Order: sequence, then C-alpha cells, then structure tokens
Amino acid sequence: MDATVVAIAGDGDDSDRRRPLLAPTEEIHPYADSPSPQHPPLEAPAPPQAEQQRKPAQRLASLDVFRGFTVAMMILVDDAGGAWPGINHAPWFGVTVADFVMPAFLFIIGVSAALVFKKMPNKTGATKKAVVRVLKLFILGVILQGCTMDLPLVLCQVALINPFCGVFIRLGFILVMFFAHVGGYIHGRHDLTYGVDLDRIRWLGVLQRIAVGYFLAVMSEIWLVKNILVDSPVSFVKKYFMEWIMAIMITALYVALVYGLYVPNWEFKVQTSNSTLSFPGNSIEMKMIECGVRGSLGPPCNAVGLVDRVLLGENHLYKNPVYKRTKECSINSPDYGPLPPNAPDWCLAPFDPEGLLSTLMAAVTCFAGLHFGHVLIHCKNHSQRMLLWLLASTVLAISAFLVLLLGMPFSKPLYTVSYMLLTGGVSGFLLLLLYYIVDVIHIKKPFILFQWMGMNALIVYVLAACELFPTLIQGFYWRSPENNLVDVTESLLQAIFHSERWGTLVFVLLEIVFWCLAAGFLHMKGVYIKL
Repeated sequence: MDATVVAIAGDGDDSDRRRPLLAPTEEIHPYADSPSPQHPPLEAPAPPQAEQQRKPAQRLASLDVFRGFTVAMMILVDDAGGAWPGINHAPWFGVTVADFVMPAFLFIIGVSAALVFKKMPNKTGATKKAVVRVLKLFILGVILQGCTMDLPLVLCQVALINPFCGVFIRLGFILVMFFAHVGGYIHGRHDLTYGVDLDRIRWLGVLQRIAVGYFLAVMSEIWLVKNILVDSPVSFVKKYFMEWIMAIMITALYVALVYGLYVPNWEFKVQTSNSTLSFPGNSIEMKMIECGVRGSLGPPCNAVGLVDRVLLGENHLYKNPVYKRTKECSINSPDYGPLPPNAPDWCLAPFDPEGLLSTLMAAVTCFAGLHFGHVLIHCKNHSQRMLLWLLASTVLAISAFLVLLLGMPFSKPLYTVSYMLLTGGVSGFLLLLLYYIVDVIHIKKPFILFQWMGMNALIVYVLAACELFPTLIQGFYWRSPENNLVDVTESLLQAIFHSERWGTLVFVLLEIVFWCLAAGFLHMKGVYIKL
C-alpha cells in the first residue's frame, strides 16, 4: 500500500485504558451550552437516581471493525498485490481495491476526531495535544520512510528513550535489540548497515499524509466549529458551516493549481551502469522531459509533480512510482517489468504518491469523515444516523461521477477531486453497513478479529505494513539465507497449492490472522499502543 493517525494510533484518549466513545442511543453535544431547563450543562452532576439508571456506555464497535478491516486490506494489497495485479494500485488512472485503503484511513480519522473533540473546555490545551500527536506521527513516518533494512534497531533505540512507552513495550524492544545483535544485524562501527541518508531521505509518506490530514481536520474542529446548540437541521448547518467552507476552499485551491500552474520542461538524473572493462561502475545521465503545458494530468507533466520537485527536490521523491506499471513503462503491465522498446524517458523519473499538493487534497477526505462523526453525535437514534449517512454517501458517489464526466479522471497518485469524492462515498457506505451489522443488530462475533486489530492498529501497521517483523525474523535462517522462516513458509504454501499466486494469497491471509490474534492478545492484556 501505499495503511492508521489518531485513527490508527487510537481515538485520542490519553488514559491507560480505552474509554467508551458513544453509548448506543446517546446524543452528544461537543460543547457545554448555557444552562437551561431543557438543556442542563454537560458538566452538571447527574442526579443520584439518574446515575443509577444510566446504562454503561459502549464503544462504537463498528469504527474499530472498520479500522481493523482497513489495516487488513492494507496488508493484503501490499503483500499479495504483486501476485495479484488486479487488486494492486491502478497504474495511474482508474481505481482498484487497493486504491480505497488510504482514503478509508483518512475517513476514519475524521470520524474519530469528531468524537474525540466533541467537548473542549480548553481549546489551547486541545491544540497543543493535537500538535504534539501530529509531530510524533510525522517523525515516525519520516523514520519509517527514510531508513534501510535494519530499521528495527533504529525504532528500538527510539522506543527505549521514549517516555510514552510503557514497561511492557520497553521490555519487548529490549528483546528485539538482543536478538538483532545475536542474529548478526549489528556488524560493528566501521560496517554500518543501517541509517538515514539525509541527502536522499523521503520526507513524505503514508503516516505524514495522515498527520497532515489529521492536523487540518482537528484544527478546524477546535477553532472553526461554533459553540451553539444543535436542535434542528438549520442549527447543525450553522455550527459546522465554516468547516465545510474550509473543505471547499482546499478543493478550489487544488483545482486552481492543478489546472493553472504552467509546467515547464524539466530534467532528472538517472544512474546507469557502465559495464566496460576500462570504466567499470555507475554513471549519472541527465534526462529531459518535454512539457510546456498547463492542466495536464498525465505522469510526466502534471502540477502535482512540479510542486514536489520545486519545494522538496528530486532527491527526496519516491524512486519507484506506480506509473512504472503503465503500458508505456512495463511489458508486464499492470505489473512491474522491463521497459518496452522506445519507452519514454519519464518512465525512469521520480514521483511522490504522497506529495504536497495531493496530500492537501487528501485532507478533504478527513473533512468528509468529520461530517459523518457529527451526524453520529447529534442524531438520537440509529435510523436517523443511517439515513443521513446514506444520503451523504450517495451525494459523494454521484458527485464523483459528475466530476469524472467533466474531465477529471480517478487518480490516486494525483488524488483528484473525483477520486476523493468516490472513495469518500464508498467509505461512508462501508461505515453504514458495518454500523448496521455490528452496532444496530449486534452481530459482532464474525468481526471480532477485525475489532481487535482496530484497537491496536498502530503496532500492526508498524510491524506488518512496514515489514519490521518479517525483516527481523527473516534474519534467522538454516545454512542459507534462502532458508529463512518467512520464505520457506511461503514456498511451502505455493507448493501445496501448486500455484505461486494462490500460495502467496494464503500466506498473506495467514499473516493477517496472525496479526489479528496478536492484537487480540494485547487487548486481553489491556495493552493499547498509541501516539
């Protein structure tokens, strides 16, 4: 994938135990309103009799299930996408199963932020906590994107000095450090096998995109939402009107830059091998891309790439972009493969799929999630919530195809407006379905694995999606590195099913079950890892 984020890391609770988000029939008001006979202040103590009759609040289980399902899909498309190109990301235009994963994360962030920040007696304090969480998430993303294969050691060292890590987590990382040393990951001071090349580090990535979306959504929730009582559709609109305006302004800015910026000709460096006997080694060759256009949405000449090249620099962009799987760039399209004859030079150019301009547009998905969270807060019964969610999801989906007809195709690398609307609508439909099954008719047992994973999605993301755990255990092998536990297990399954594709799929499904059970174990021990 490209999978978590407060929505990954947790729902913003700073206590050691996870607290309830929402009672099944409770109406929640984000702020305390002026005392009145009809609406007493939220801080007022409840009468003893009412306190006794109050039912214990329950977590919104469907949101945990949705979060866990998204993490599972992320693992599936990441690890099985190579064997099954049909579920892998679309090479440039269009959408596949994988292209709905990242927007689902952002959508969940918005829903969670609406619930967490429904009541803020101290806006300045809430802002400080949100900024700290964003910084931690962004820094973690940079570490995960910028380090090489011995990254577990870097994270272990970070965890050991992190005051937010508990004793259980510290002991776990100490064990990782021990086995890493015994397994031969550390080779001495003069044989450095891990680290960060600051000249080529990739500053942006999945967690950084989530951090930016979370920051914009939370800041709007804290500072743009009016402190008024919601007792009608009109008051609901008045309360959240400025948030909607902000989302529209972000969208308008994106469209203006994508279609208005002039993209000139540009150059990039390509490292070529020199196999001659007299001059062995590698050399750098400059390639020129002919553009000189406005409004192009193709891989070589779009404004999204221009902004990243100018502000971030070529060295800090992703070197293996998804458009290398297009027909122009791969004879195995839609999979990666050798360049076809007369392939254009831009097939070798860098492009960041989580770039600045596309991340700005991706943040609007968080605002869509905020709206669904607001409906959840203010509607008193299941029917009202589901009806309004159905309406909002339908409007988003229909709008996506209208924008498509106007000439803006679906594209995850560019995070086009049509793509944002479509994925936001699909996320809304999925939340509606899970809410009905899990929280309305209370069919929870079939989804318990996803619920566990959703409660500890951060650690699953770091260990599974960033391949830290497979990287660690792959360091142990029998006689030959090819005989490690990971590769041997996958090869055995491929032999059993007489198919590389089906064997890989079963291996990935077993991997997902393993992480669900690991998250369930942490849940039973009361351990929840969050930022």
